[in-house]
Formats: sequence, C-alpha cells, structure tokens
Amino acid sequence: MQRKSPFDIIKSRHITEKAQVMEQLQFNSSNPCVKACDTPKYVFIVDKKANKREIAGAIEEIYAEKKIKVVSVNTINVMPKERRMRGRKGMRAGFKKAIVSLEAGDSIESNV
Repeated sequence: MQRKSPFDIIKSRHITEKAQVMEQLQFNSSNPCVKACDTPKYVFIVDKKANKREIAGAIEEIYAEKKIKVVSVNTINVMPKERRMRGRKGMRAGFKKAIVSLEAGDSIESNV
C-alpha cells in the first residue's frame, strides 16, 4: 500500500466568513457560552476518501515547523448542487471539508 502525501490529503484551506468566526471564538470572552471554546478551529477542503486519522496526521506534518497538535477532526460531506448555465442543467461538484481543532495556544497563522 502506497502512503499518500499530506498535500494529496489536504487540498486547500476553506476561508469563509463562518470559518473566520470559528477561528476567532477562542478570543471571544464576552459570551459565557463561548468562553469554553479555548481551542482554535480551522476549516480545510480534503480528499473525499481521507479519514480523520489521515487528516490529523497530514495537518501535523504540513505545519511541523510550528509544532501544532491536532486535538480533534470533524468531517462534513458537502453534496453536489444543481446549477444552470445558459439554460442547461448541470451539477456543481461536491467536496469534503474538515474542521480541525488544535490544542489551546496553537495557531496556524504567524503573528507579524
């Protein structure tokens, strides 16, 4: 069995407004419900066949110089959607995304 490269498992970072809110939850202390959220969470687009252990290992390997530790991984399969282009029906491709929780104090971004 051939081992996959971490860059084959992790395709890209998924940066949306909702994903950025999840990243900033650790700094938000005004809401009592959010105070318990002390671990940073990041969203990635991953390979459809990748499992949670492969995703966690790939993230730790890609960001090895920052010495991050993955605590948990949650995955979501986003189903394809029907789209129309010039009156013809088509399908937008589905994908799999992973929400990765890191240890408290770890961060992917460098504070410049």
